[in-house]
Amino acid sequence: MTGPFEPGEAAGLARMQAFQPRMGRAYAAGRNRDEGPPTRADAPLRRDVSALSPWLRHRLITEQAAIAAAAPHGEHAAKFVSEVLWRGYFKGWLEHRPEVWSNYCAGRDAALAAVEGNAGLSRAYTEAVEGRTGIDCFDAWARELVEWNWLHNHARMWFASIWIFTLRLPWELGADFFLRHLMDGDPASNTLSWRWVGGLHTRGKHYLARRENIVRYTDGRFDPAGLNETAEPLPLDDEPVRRALPPSDPWPGGDFALLLHPEDCAFSTLDLPRAPVRIIGVTPPDRRAASVAPAVTAFSARAVADAAARAGEHFGCPVDLVSDWPDGDDLPLVAPWLPTGWWRDTVPAHTSIAWRRQPYDDAIWPLATAGFFKVKAGAGRALGRLGLDLPPL
Repeated sequence: MTGPFEPGEAAGLARMQAFQPRMGRAYAAGRNRDEGPPTRADAPLRRDVSALSPWLRHRLITEQAAIAAAAPHGEHAAKFVSEVLWRGYFKGWLEHRPEVWSNYCAGRDAALAAVEGNAGLSRAYTEAVEGRTGIDCFDAWARELVEWNWLHNHARMWFASIWIFTLRLPWELGADFFLRHLMDGDPASNTLSWRWVGGLHTRGKHYLARRENIVRYTDGRFDPAGLNETAEPLPLDDEPVRRALPPSDPWPGGDFALLLHPEDCAFSTLDLPRAPVRIIGVTPPDRRAASVAPAVTAFSARAVADAAARAGEHFGCPVDLVSDWPDGDDLPLVAPWLPTGWWRDTVPAHTSIAWRRQPYDDAIWPLATAGFFKVKAGAGRALGRLGLDLPPL
C-alpha cells in the first residue's frame, strides 16, 4: 500500500501546498508531537509535520521548492528550513566519508549473520521487528513502520534509542529495519541518524529516550516502563577520513541521453547545456541486504516512471524505462549525481555515465565537513547565489 503517499510530483506538490500555511509558527510549535498514525488510508498522515520526506527523498519535489514554499513565513520558517537543510548536511557529510557507508554495510552483514547463529539474539531481534517487546511505544512504532512505511521523526529517535540502549541490539540491524520499510529511506540520513543516536556521529553526544518525554509528546498515548535512561554512548569507532568532494563529470559532446534514477528524479534543476535526445528512467535492483517492503520498491519505481514521463514531455523526446544500469554504448549518458548508498553500489565499473551534481548540492555539500552548525551558518549565503532567501537560522 502507498496509503497517503502517491509516488508522483503532482501528489508531492499537492501535499506541500496543503501544508504550506503550517510551515511557520504551527510547525515550530508542533513538530515534536507524535499524535499517531491515521485511522484510515485516505486520511492526512500528520497535521503538525509535512510528511514530505518520500517526495523529497526521491526529489520529486526539491529542497529549493520546499524552502521557497516556507519563505512567506519569514523568520518563523526557521525550524522548517533547518529540517530541510539537515537532509543536505547528511548527504554531504557521507559523501565526504563514503567508508562510513561501507563500514555500516559490513557491520549489518555481520550482525545478520550473528542473528542466524545465535538463538537469543535471533529471538530478541524477531520480537523487536514484530513489535513484541512489551514496551508499549516501541511495539506500536514497529507495527506502524511496517504498516505505513513511515514514522514521525521524533518517534524514529525514540525507537532507535530504545533499540540500542534498552534492547541492546546492534544498531546496524535497526538501521537496516528502517531502510527496508521507510518510504523515505535514505542511506545518508538513516545511517547517520542512527549513528548520532548511538553516540557515534558526534563525539560524546548520544540520545536517550526518556519516559517523561515520550508521555509528553505522545499526549499520554504511551507510558513506557523499563527504559534505560542512563546508558553510556556506544564505543567510538575509528575517526572516518574526510576526503575532498569529487567534481562533476564533464559534459559529453554532441547528443546525449538523460538518465533519471530513484536517488534524484529532478531534471528541471540540472544545468543542462542542451536538451537530451532521449530520457531513460532506471530502477536498478535494490540490494539493501534483507527483503525490502513492496510498497517501498513500488514507490521508487513509480517515482522514476513519473519523472521520466514528465521529462520526455518537457524535452519532446522518447522515453525508456529499464530495470538495470545501461552501459551508454549507443549514446552518451548524463545523470544527476548518484550519492553514496546502495544504488551507487550497484553501478557496474564498466558503465560510462557522466554524473552531474545539482546546484543545490554544490552549494550545501562543501559545508558539510563537520557538524551541522557550519551548514546552518553558511547556507544563507550559499543558497542566496541560487536565488533562495533563507530566514535567520
